[in-house]
Amino acid sequence: MKILTPGLLILALALPLAAAAQSGNAVYIDDRLNQLQQSITMLTGQIEQLQYQNQQLQQQMEKMRTDYDFRIDQLEKGGKGGPRPAGPAPAAPSAPPPSSSGPGPQQAATSTASADQLYHSAFKLLQDGDYAGSERDFRAFVQRYPKHVLAGNAQYWLGESYYARRDYQNAMTAFAEGYKVYKTSPKGPDNLLKLGITLAVLGRKSDACAVFARFTQDYPHATDLQKRRIDQERQRDNCR
Repeated sequence: MKILTPGLLILALALPLAAAAQSGNAVYIDDRLNQLQQSITMLTGQIEQLQYQNQQLQQQMEKMRTDYDFRIDQLEKGGKGGPRPAGPAPAAPSAPPPSSSGPGPQQAATSTASADQLYHSAFKLLQDGDYAGSERDFRAFVQRYPKHVLAGNAQYWLGESYYARRDYQNAMTAFAEGYKVYKTSPKGPDNLLKLGITLAVLGRKSDACAVFARFTQDYPHATDLQKRRIDQERQRDNCR
């Protein structure tokens, strides 16, 4: 996955901004700023994917290490005290009946792989500008895997797939659902932030200001970037 660094990204978009500022084209400047914010949002999503993939690799490495240590331990125990005396072969244990309490390890691993594949496919469609396709896949992800560690992220990007097409009503619903259901997920603050922005776009400035007012209370440990965005949006909407 090829990722632009934030510095290069900002520089690439800042140059035409400077030229437009000199000519006084305010509309163009505002449009380019929106593009810059959207690009940063996509870059953040790419970083989140890499972090998740790295976490999965670390878990796989830890599992392999534990399995290796166990095998070595069994070999060492089997090698002590010389050969064991011959005796009657133990009867083969009967296979336990299948459990109905939940999926087995193999089924769980297959389910996790399917979830990861669906999520990354949906995000790739979002990157490629296929917002209808990404909406379909992100919605399917949330419906099939509502307890997955990436479910909160998927709900947020579902909202973004609507927002990118100016379908603000559905975007508002998606972001509100993300805040309500996945409030404590890593994307909780972003869902609340984008909910307020979408409400403002829909002309519901008082509701947007109420949402922004909740941000500090609900997310006191939000990132500096998120807090700056909240301050900017509050000023833009003349929130008291």
